[in-house]
Amino acid sequence: MSNDSDPKAVKQALSDAIDAFNEQGRGLPTYEEDIDTTTDWKTQLTKGCRLLRAVDEIPGDKFYTANIELCFGAIERSLEAFALSEGGDELSDFHDHTYCYERVTALGLLSRETADQLKGLYNENRTDSYYGGKQPTEEQAEAIQRLASEFHRYVTDQVQEGGVCTCDR
Repeated sequence: MSNDSDPKAVKQALSDAIDAFNEQGRGLPTYEEDIDTTTDWKTQLTKGCRLLRAVDEIPGDKFYTANIELCFGAIERSLEAFALSEGGDELSDFHDHTYCYERVTALGLLSRETADQLKGLYNENRTDSYYGGKQPTEEQAEAIQRLASEFHRYVTDQVQEGGVCTCDR
């Protein structure tokens, strides 16, 4: 298949997306509010806040796949924020989706048992609900939302510098 056979609309949309991510050709970019980019840990923590907020705003509560995906993302961003803030880690240290569970265990935020359960939940369920053939349920979506909210609140309370979380704004 040659490049000329690709649909023009797809090629134009791809070009627009590349320009947007490179922040070219579109004037001044409009950044998402409430993402604090002053330090990497604040960026990750406030991304966790925004992911949880997005879950709250999903209309109709029937988008279980999206809910689950966003909640696992919120858990990861929150745990990464702790490791970046309290452990001196670099953002580039988080090279896969499960390293954050290992790292926060080493830093004493979570017990080995809880971290292993979280990692297992991620490996067995997030991956399968997103990539695999499972059909997510309302109960799974509600449970992971409660879990993500509790982890985000716990991490926020454990970070020594407070006042960064935007969830109550």
